[in-house]
Amino acid sequence: MLGGWTERPVPAPQVCARAALGPGALWAAAWGVLLLTAPAGAQRGRKKVVHVLEGESGSVVVQTAPGQVVSHRGGTIVLPCRYHYEAAAHGHDGVRLKWTKVVDPLAFTDVFVALGPQHRAFGSYRGRAELQGDGPGDASLVLRNVTLQDYGRYECEVTNELEDDAGMVKLDLEGVVFPYHPRGGRYKLTFAEAQRACAEQDGILASAEQLHAAWRDGLDWCNAGWLRDGSVQYPPCGGLGGTGSAGGGGDANGGLRNYGYRHNAEERYDAFCFTSNLPGRVFFLKPLRPVPFSGAARACAARGAAVAKVGQLFAAWKLQLLDRCTAGWLADGSARYPIVNPRARCGGRRPGVRSLGFPDATRRLFGVYCYRAPGAPDPAPGGWGWGWAGGGGWAGGARDPAAWTPLHV
Repeated sequence: MLGGWTERPVPAPQVCARAALGPGALWAAAWGVLLLTAPAGAQRGRKKVVHVLEGESGSVVVQTAPGQVVSHRGGTIVLPCRYHYEAAAHGHDGVRLKWTKVVDPLAFTDVFVALGPQHRAFGSYRGRAELQGDGPGDASLVLRNVTLQDYGRYECEVTNELEDDAGMVKLDLEGVVFPYHPRGGRYKLTFAEAQRACAEQDGILASAEQLHAAWRDGLDWCNAGWLRDGSVQYPPCGGLGGTGSAGGGGDANGGLRNYGYRHNAEERYDAFCFTSNLPGRVFFLKPLRPVPFSGAARACAARGAAVAKVGQLFAAWKLQLLDRCTAGWLADGSARYPIVNPRARCGGRRPGVRSLGFPDATRRLFGVYCYRAPGAPDPAPGGWGWGWAGGGGWAGGARDPAAWTPLHV
């Protein structure tokens, strides 16, 4: 996935009250299953619909096929959910609609609830979630300004005075998985520390599904890392087609080596992080002279930016096609560079983000990768900034800001 995104909402299961399906509908339900299992090629490019006939009533329930919706950070997406029951007998005003997010197999967090004209969103969803309201029977939820934390499974529950039913919708995000360990070395992170490390680098812990997709896309990383469900896994050594190494148990995810669920407060591993679309831009900044790590922040600040985080560089490489065969400082003190088009002397035959590890902070590198947030002005358009001229400081000369002079960066 080296290109940009296209939001592809795939309808999720419709919520249907149990009372709506009588015994006479069993044959139709079986027919509906046959439609769902039809060859994928026949359904490609078309919305899959199952018609369930209700015995002698003559009413028809339209149920969309199970699936997921796909968005990206900052996007707007609809979590689809529709329901049907005999409105003539009950009326829609007495229906309670509730959206929750599955945070653990048996744990949910409230997202949104509606009862007639009364609507309420909870927590981080306030101001971002609202019902689509596309006619009677529509319980679809519109989610704006999607965040990394929104990734996951959601339950749509519909309740009236007598019956209730629920359906699941999975929200996936387009993005990139990146392995991470801190300056202290590999296998140094507890589960909680891995969560913080990913957050500090503009990411979240990846899911097993995301890691598997990354492996299928060419990720080659032979160190075990924490995932968001508390398990420790890694892709086979050597990338797709690799055989892995001894010690990993099973490959239930179609290739991943799995250590299972570990003691998250004592055992230490690396982390597999996930990040998505960047609202701003990452760029490489080359001052007049090589800079130590202490000068990287000042160099970026001169261009209205901050030193880029590891996740931001990976997102720029994967989603904005940033390609630069020059190592630069990042915010965690590591030195890396992104390669979209592999070529000689640029670190191998595969695309990826190359790492030089964590150099001594006093070492002078030829540049730094900066991140400028959306709307932030560039005080040095055309490549000009401010720095010290002469023989010292980050670009030479006195450290007194009064002595700053224009420098081409």
